[in-house]
Amino acid sequence: MVYMRGRMRTLLRATTLVLSLGVVSVAGAAGLAGCEKNEPKTALSYTADAKKAYDEAMVEFEAHNWIESQTLFREVKRKYSYSKFARLAELRIADADFEQEKFAEAIRGYRQFVHDHRSDVDEVSYARSRIAEAQYAQISESFLLPSADERDQAVIIDAFKELKSYVHDYPNAKESQKIRELLADVTARLMRHELYVARFYLRLDNFPAAVLRVQYAMRTFASGPNTREAQPGEHVDSGLEAEALLLLGEVYLKMHKFADARESFNVLLQDYPRSPLVVQANNYLAYMKERGV
Repeated sequence: MVYMRGRMRTLLRATTLVLSLGVVSVAGAAGLAGCEKNEPKTALSYTADAKKAYDEAMVEFEAHNWIESQTLFREVKRKYSYSKFARLAELRIADADFEQEKFAEAIRGYRQFVHDHRSDVDEVSYARSRIAEAQYAQISESFLLPSADERDQAVIIDAFKELKSYVHDYPNAKESQKIRELLADVTARLMRHELYVARFYLRLDNFPAAVLRVQYAMRTFASGPNTREAQPGEHVDSGLEAEALLLLGEVYLKMHKFADARESFNVLLQDYPRSPLVVQANNYLAYMKERGV
């Protein structure tokens, strides 16, 4: 009987040991599996996951689901901040603001990108072109009306500076042609404003003020052989240079500064021979010749 009890105790100890080993083995396997699961990702898998997340955000972006795409792009920035896709996501967030006509927000986003990623030459060029476009887009439609010449020109001046800066810094970029077209439009508006003001002074017989406004317009907004030399890629024709020269000559006539008037008309004839204003310039020159002045 005692012998049987000893045998039973031995069997129980053996069973307990086996079970314990089994539990340890399962726990060990689970621990190993956990270790494998928490292993850091390789650079290759990190980049692949970043690209996948970015592409998923682009699906929403291309479907014009701007808010949804911005949420996904922000996740790309948060989770994959060390990948190139995080930088691209920053641009797409700003692009989504631009497409929603949230131009102030878009400009802030693009400017922040330029500030943070100066070494990314192509992306910085793109961001700056979009800043210039956004500045242009903020010009109110009211500036297209005839009364625009009487309105505050501050918004147009900001757009002019941004557009001009871009074509100066990136004359050969793929976005430059479009930016140059916008610059030509803005330049024409600003020059037209200056000529409007000059005519206002002319009607008041304030001839010196009229001359100063025309000269400022020619010096700042005009292009051509007799204006300040433009930097490479910066040349933009406002289409109003001949008009400015004719107006300047007319003011000089009223001031009896005949030599200055003659010079203005001759420059018009020489530099803009195809302008319809050539006829008026020739008429003024003939008038002065007849009177011997």
